[in-house]
Amino acid sequence: MKLPGRRRVLHLAAGVAVLPALPRVACGQAYPARPVRIIVPVAVGGVNDVTARLIGQWLSERLGQQFFIENRPGAASTTGTEAAVRAPADGYTLLVASSNAAINATLFDTLNYDFMRDTAPVGSIIRVPQLMQVNPSLAVRSVPEFIAHAKANPGKIAMGSGGNGSPAHVIGEYFKLMTGTDLTHVPYRGAAPAVADLLGGQIQVTFTEMATSLGHVKAGKLRALAVTTATRSDSLPDIPTLGEFIPGFEASQWVGLVAPKGTSSAIIDKLNVEINAALADPAIKARFADICGIVVPGSPADFRKLVADETGKWAKVIRAAKVKPD
Repeated sequence: MKLPGRRRVLHLAAGVAVLPALPRVACGQAYPARPVRIIVPVAVGGVNDVTARLIGQWLSERLGQQFFIENRPGAASTTGTEAAVRAPADGYTLLVASSNAAINATLFDTLNYDFMRDTAPVGSIIRVPQLMQVNPSLAVRSVPEFIAHAKANPGKIAMGSGGNGSPAHVIGEYFKLMTGTDLTHVPYRGAAPAVADLLGGQIQVTFTEMATSLGHVKAGKLRALAVTTATRSDSLPDIPTLGEFIPGFEASQWVGLVAPKGTSSAIIDKLNVEINAALADPAIKARFADICGIVVPGSPADFRKLVADETGKWAKVIRAAKVKPD
Protein backbone atom coordinates (compact mmCIF):
# COMPACT_ATOMS: atom_id res chain seq x y z
CA MET A 1 0.00 0.00 0.00
CA LYS A 2 1.36 3.42 -0.93
CA LEU A 3 1.18 5.95 1.91
CA PRO A 4 1.45 9.71 1.35
CA GLY A 5 4.12 11.96 2.74
CA ARG A 6 5.21 11.73 6.37
CA ARG A 7 2.99 8.68 7.08
CA ARG A 8 4.82 6.78 4.35
CA VAL A 9 8.25 7.63 5.74
CA LEU A 10 7.15 6.73 9.29
CA HIS A 11 5.78 3.43 7.97
CA LEU A 12 9.15 2.69 6.39
CA ALA A 13 10.95 3.55 9.62
CA ALA A 14 8.76 1.14 11.54
CA GLY A 15 9.34 -1.51 8.89
CA VAL A 16 13.07 -1.49 9.47
CA ALA A 17 12.51 -3.48 12.64
CA VAL A 18 11.10 -6.40 10.65
CA LEU A 19 13.70 -6.62 7.91
CA PRO A 20 14.87 -10.19 7.21
CA ALA A 21 17.90 -11.28 9.20
CA LEU A 22 21.07 -10.02 7.56
CA PRO A 23 24.30 -12.05 7.22
CA ARG A 24 26.53 -12.05 10.29
CA VAL A 25 30.32 -12.05 10.24
CA ALA A 26 32.82 -13.24 12.77
CA CYS A 27 33.29 -10.89 15.71
CA GLY A 28 36.77 -11.72 16.94
CA GLN A 29 38.05 -8.22 16.31
CA ALA A 30 38.31 -5.75 19.18
CA TYR A 31 35.78 -3.32 17.71
CA PRO A 32 32.96 -3.16 18.55
CA ALA A 33 33.19 -4.79 21.97
CA ARG A 34 30.01 -3.12 23.28
CA PRO A 35 26.92 -1.32 21.91
CA VAL A 36 27.43 1.69 19.64
CA ARG A 37 25.31 4.84 19.72
CA ILE A 38 24.28 6.51 16.45
CA ILE A 39 23.03 10.05 17.06
CA VAL A 40 20.40 11.36 14.64
CA PRO A 41 20.20 15.15 15.15
CA VAL A 42 16.63 15.40 13.83
CA ALA A 43 13.25 13.99 14.86
CA VAL A 44 12.00 10.47 14.28
CA GLY A 45 10.47 9.60 10.94
CA GLY A 46 12.37 11.55 8.27
CA VAL A 47 14.89 10.41 5.70
CA ASN A 48 17.82 10.82 8.11
CA ASP A 49 16.09 8.68 10.73
CA VAL A 50 15.14 5.93 8.28
CA THR A 51 18.70 5.91 6.93
CA ALA A 52 20.15 5.58 10.44
CA ARG A 53 17.86 2.68 11.30
CA LEU A 54 18.61 0.78 8.09
CA ILE A 55 22.37 1.21 8.46
CA GLY A 56 22.22 0.62 12.22
CA GLN A 57 20.49 -2.71 11.80
CA TRP A 58 22.93 -3.75 9.08
CA LEU A 59 25.93 -2.91 11.27
CA SER A 60 24.36 -4.68 14.26
CA GLU A 61 23.93 -7.87 12.26
CA ARG A 62 27.30 -7.73 10.57
CA LEU A 63 29.41 -6.72 13.55
CA GLY A 64 27.66 -8.55 16.36
CA GLN A 65 26.93 -5.59 18.64
CA GLN A 66 23.88 -3.39 18.90
CA PHE A 67 24.06 -0.09 17.01
CA PHE A 68 21.23 1.83 18.64
CA ILE A 69 19.64 5.06 17.43
CA GLU A 70 19.39 8.16 19.61
CA ASN A 71 17.32 11.01 18.17
CA ARG A 72 18.49 14.39 19.48
CA PRO A 73 16.68 17.06 17.47
CA GLY A 74 16.96 20.79 18.04
CA ALA A 75 18.39 24.04 16.71
CA ALA A 76 18.44 22.95 13.04
CA SER A 77 20.31 19.73 13.94
CA THR A 78 23.13 21.54 15.80
CA THR A 79 22.16 20.16 19.23
CA GLY A 80 22.67 16.53 18.29
CA THR A 81 25.68 17.33 16.14
CA GLU A 82 27.45 19.06 19.03
CA ALA A 83 26.73 16.10 21.33
CA ALA A 84 28.34 13.76 18.80
CA VAL A 85 31.45 15.81 18.13
CA ARG A 86 32.04 16.23 21.89
CA ALA A 87 31.82 12.46 22.51
CA PRO A 88 34.96 10.34 23.05
CA ALA A 89 36.69 9.44 19.79
CA ASP A 90 36.48 5.71 20.46
CA GLY A 91 34.04 4.60 17.78
CA TYR A 92 31.15 4.14 20.21
CA THR A 93 29.38 7.37 19.27
CA LEU A 94 28.63 8.05 15.61
CA LEU A 95 26.55 10.74 13.88
CA VAL A 96 24.21 10.59 10.93
CA ALA A 97 25.03 13.84 9.15
CA SER A 98 23.19 15.46 6.28
CA SER A 99 23.07 18.57 4.12
CA ASN A 100 22.16 20.56 7.24
CA ALA A 101 25.78 20.23 8.40
CA ALA A 102 27.06 21.93 5.24
CA ILE A 103 24.36 24.62 5.42
CA ASN A 104 24.79 25.34 9.14
CA ALA A 105 28.49 26.08 8.73
CA THR A 106 27.52 29.42 7.15
CA LEU A 107 23.93 29.84 8.32
CA PHE A 108 24.95 30.35 11.96
CA ASP A 109 27.35 33.13 12.85
CA THR A 110 28.70 31.12 15.77
CA LEU A 111 28.65 27.40 16.52
CA ASN A 112 30.37 25.55 19.34
CA TYR A 113 32.04 23.28 16.81
CA ASP A 114 33.49 23.29 13.31
CA PHE A 115 31.94 20.36 11.45
CA MET A 116 34.79 19.84 8.99
CA ARG A 117 37.45 20.18 11.70
CA ASP A 118 35.74 18.22 14.45
CA THR A 119 34.46 15.16 12.59
CA ALA A 120 36.03 12.19 10.84
CA PRO A 121 34.07 11.10 7.75
CA VAL A 122 33.08 7.43 7.67
CA GLY A 123 31.12 7.27 4.44
CA SER A 124 28.32 8.74 2.36
CA ILE A 125 25.10 6.72 2.24
CA ILE A 126 22.41 8.27 0.03
CA ARG A 127 21.33 11.31 -1.91
CA VAL A 128 17.65 12.24 -1.98
CA PRO A 129 16.22 14.37 -4.80
CA GLN A 130 14.17 17.42 -3.94
CA LEU A 131 11.03 17.89 -5.98
CA MET A 132 9.94 21.24 -7.38
CA GLN A 133 6.15 21.19 -7.34
CA VAL A 134 3.31 23.65 -7.71
CA ASN A 135 -0.36 23.82 -6.90
CA PRO A 136 -2.29 22.77 -10.04
CA SER A 137 -4.16 26.07 -9.98
CA LEU A 138 -0.96 27.83 -11.04
CA ALA A 139 -1.14 28.11 -14.82
CA VAL A 140 2.30 26.63 -15.54
CA ARG A 141 3.22 23.12 -16.69
CA SER A 142 6.97 23.36 -17.11
CA VAL A 143 10.03 25.00 -15.60
CA PRO A 144 10.38 27.53 -18.47
CA GLU A 145 6.72 28.50 -18.05
CA PHE A 146 7.21 28.88 -14.30
CA ILE A 147 10.28 31.10 -14.76
CA ALA A 148 8.44 33.28 -17.29
CA HIS A 149 5.42 33.56 -15.00
CA ALA A 150 7.60 34.42 -12.00
CA LYS A 151 9.45 37.12 -13.91
CA ALA A 152 6.14 38.61 -15.05
CA ASN A 153 4.89 38.60 -11.44
CA PRO A 154 7.86 39.50 -9.23
CA GLY A 155 7.26 38.91 -5.53
CA LYS A 156 3.76 37.52 -6.11
CA ILE A 157 4.58 33.80 -5.99
CA ALA A 158 4.89 32.33 -2.48
CA MET A 159 7.57 29.68 -2.03
CA GLY A 160 7.11 27.53 1.07
CA SER A 161 9.83 25.61 2.90
CA GLY A 162 10.38 23.66 6.09
CA GLY A 163 12.01 26.67 7.74
CA ASN A 164 14.67 29.34 7.30
CA GLY A 165 17.95 27.69 6.35
CA SER A 166 16.39 24.29 5.70
CA PRO A 167 17.66 22.37 2.65
CA ALA A 168 14.39 23.17 0.84
CA HIS A 169 14.84 26.87 1.57
CA VAL A 170 18.43 27.14 0.36
CA ILE A 171 17.62 25.08 -2.74
CA GLY A 172 14.78 27.52 -3.45
CA GLU A 173 17.17 30.45 -3.00
CA TYR A 174 19.64 28.71 -5.31
CA PHE A 175 16.86 28.45 -7.90
CA LYS A 176 16.07 32.16 -7.53
CA LEU A 177 19.74 33.12 -7.96
CA MET A 178 20.20 30.87 -10.98
CA THR A 179 17.05 32.10 -12.72
CA GLY A 180 16.84 35.75 -11.65
CA THR A 181 13.35 35.26 -10.25
CA ASP A 182 11.80 36.97 -7.22
CA LEU A 183 9.80 34.50 -5.12
CA THR A 184 8.49 35.33 -1.65
CA HIS A 185 9.78 32.83 0.90
CA VAL A 186 7.27 31.53 3.47
CA PRO A 187 8.96 29.45 6.19
CA TYR A 188 7.06 26.71 8.04
CA ARG A 189 7.95 24.49 10.97
CA GLY A 190 8.67 21.47 8.83
CA ALA A 191 7.90 20.26 5.34
CA ALA A 192 4.51 18.72 6.15
CA PRO A 193 2.72 22.02 6.94
CA ALA A 194 4.31 23.61 3.86
CA VAL A 195 2.94 20.82 1.67
CA ALA A 196 -0.46 21.14 3.38
CA ASP A 197 -0.63 24.82 2.47
CA LEU A 198 0.56 24.07 -1.06
CA LEU A 199 -2.32 21.61 -1.39
CA GLY A 200 -4.67 24.28 -0.08
CA GLY A 201 -3.38 26.94 -2.46
CA GLN A 202 -2.07 29.30 0.23
CA ILE A 203 1.38 29.03 -1.38
CA GLN A 204 2.21 28.25 -4.98
CA VAL A 205 5.52 26.35 -5.03
CA THR A 206 7.77 24.26 -2.78
CA PHE A 207 10.95 22.23 -2.96
CA THR A 208 10.65 19.14 -0.74
CA GLU A 209 12.17 15.70 -0.28
CA MET A 210 10.52 13.62 -2.96
CA ALA A 211 9.04 11.07 -0.53
CA THR A 212 7.20 13.85 1.32
CA SER A 213 4.89 14.69 -1.56
CA LEU A 214 5.27 11.86 -4.08
CA GLY A 215 1.83 10.46 -3.22
CA HIS A 216 0.17 13.83 -3.79
CA VAL A 217 1.89 14.17 -7.17
CA LYS A 218 0.83 10.70 -8.30
CA ALA A 219 -2.72 11.44 -7.15
CA GLY A 220 -2.78 14.61 -9.26
CA LYS A 221 -3.16 16.89 -6.23
CA LEU A 222 0.20 18.57 -6.92
CA ARG A 223 2.04 19.16 -10.19
CA ALA A 224 5.71 18.18 -10.31
CA LEU A 225 7.83 20.41 -12.55
CA ALA A 226 11.33 19.02 -11.98
CA VAL A 227 13.70 17.11 -9.73
CA THR A 228 16.78 18.84 -8.42
CA THR A 229 19.35 16.07 -8.92
CA ALA A 230 21.65 15.81 -11.93
CA THR A 231 19.75 12.77 -13.22
CA ARG A 232 16.06 11.93 -13.35
CA SER A 233 14.50 9.89 -10.57
CA ASP A 234 13.31 6.32 -11.05
CA SER A 235 10.28 7.27 -8.91
CA LEU A 236 9.15 9.88 -11.49
CA PRO A 237 11.08 9.05 -14.67
CA ASP A 238 9.00 11.38 -16.86
CA ILE A 239 9.77 14.43 -14.72
CA PRO A 240 12.80 16.38 -16.03
CA THR A 241 15.71 17.67 -13.98
CA LEU A 242 16.13 21.38 -13.35
CA GLY A 243 19.52 21.07 -15.03
CA GLU A 244 17.76 20.31 -18.31
CA PHE A 245 16.55 23.93 -18.28
CA ILE A 246 19.09 25.66 -16.01
CA PRO A 247 22.61 24.59 -17.05
CA GLY A 248 24.69 23.51 -14.05
CA PHE A 249 21.81 23.29 -11.59
CA GLU A 250 22.19 20.37 -9.19
CA ALA A 251 21.08 20.05 -5.59
CA SER A 252 19.98 17.27 -3.30
CA GLN A 253 19.88 16.26 0.31
CA TRP A 254 22.70 13.86 1.19
CA VAL A 255 23.05 11.64 4.24
CA GLY A 256 26.21 10.01 5.58
CA LEU A 257 27.96 8.77 8.71
CA VAL A 258 30.71 10.55 10.63
CA ALA A 259 32.61 10.00 13.88
CA PRO A 260 34.30 12.41 16.29
CA LYS A 261 37.67 13.71 15.17
CA GLY A 262 40.50 11.42 16.30
CA THR A 263 38.60 8.16 15.85
CA SER A 264 41.11 5.55 14.71
CA SER A 265 41.48 4.89 11.00
CA ALA A 266 41.04 1.16 11.67
CA ILE A 267 37.55 1.76 13.07
CA ILE A 268 36.69 4.23 10.31
CA ASP A 269 37.81 1.83 7.59
CA LYS A 270 35.94 -1.10 9.16
CA LEU A 271 32.70 0.85 9.27
CA ASN A 272 33.22 2.18 5.75
CA VAL A 273 33.63 -1.36 4.36
CA GLU A 274 30.39 -2.42 6.01
CA ILE A 275 28.46 0.63 4.81
CA ASN A 276 29.57 0.02 1.24
CA ALA A 277 28.55 -3.63 1.59
CA ALA A 278 25.10 -2.47 2.72
CA LEU A 279 24.79 -0.11 -0.24
CA ALA A 280 25.53 -3.00 -2.60
CA ASP A 281 22.90 -5.25 -1.01
CA PRO A 282 19.70 -5.48 -3.12
CA ALA A 283 17.39 -5.55 -0.09
CA ILE A 284 18.95 -2.42 1.42
CA LYS A 285 18.98 -0.63 -1.94
CA ALA A 286 15.29 -1.42 -2.34
CA ARG A 287 14.48 0.03 1.08
CA PHE A 288 16.34 3.23 0.22
CA ALA A 289 14.48 3.37 -3.09
CA ASP A 290 11.24 3.39 -1.07
CA ILE A 291 12.25 6.82 0.27
CA CYS A 292 13.54 7.86 -3.18
CA GLY A 293 17.13 7.55 -1.95
CA ILE A 294 20.01 7.00 -4.39
CA VAL A 295 22.89 5.07 -2.80
CA VAL A 296 26.27 6.82 -2.81
CA PRO A 297 29.07 4.36 -1.95
CA GLY A 298 32.62 5.63 -1.55
CA SER A 299 35.63 6.07 0.68
CA PRO A 300 35.95 8.36 3.71
CA ALA A 301 38.00 10.70 1.51
CA ASP A 302 35.19 10.78 -1.06
CA PHE A 303 32.73 11.75 1.64
CA ARG A 304 35.01 14.47 3.01
CA LYS A 305 35.24 15.99 -0.48
CA LEU A 306 31.45 15.87 -0.86
CA VAL A 307 30.95 17.70 2.45
CA ALA A 308 33.62 20.28 1.62
CA ASP A 309 32.16 20.93 -1.83
CA GLU A 310 28.62 21.25 -0.43
CA THR A 311 29.76 23.55 2.37
CA GLY A 312 31.38 25.89 -0.15
CA LYS A 313 28.41 25.77 -2.50
CA TRP A 314 25.79 26.60 0.13
CA ALA A 315 28.00 29.27 1.68
CA LYS A 316 27.79 31.24 -1.57
CA VAL A 317 24.00 30.86 -1.78
CA ILE A 318 23.39 31.76 1.88
CA ARG A 319 25.55 34.87 1.67
CA ALA A 320 24.11 36.00 -1.67
CA ALA A 321 20.52 35.48 -0.53
CA LYS A 322 21.22 36.78 3.01
CA VAL A 323 19.57 33.74 4.58
CA LYS A 324 19.24 33.90 8.37
CA PRO A 325 18.18 31.17 10.81
CA ASP A 326 14.83 31.26 12.61
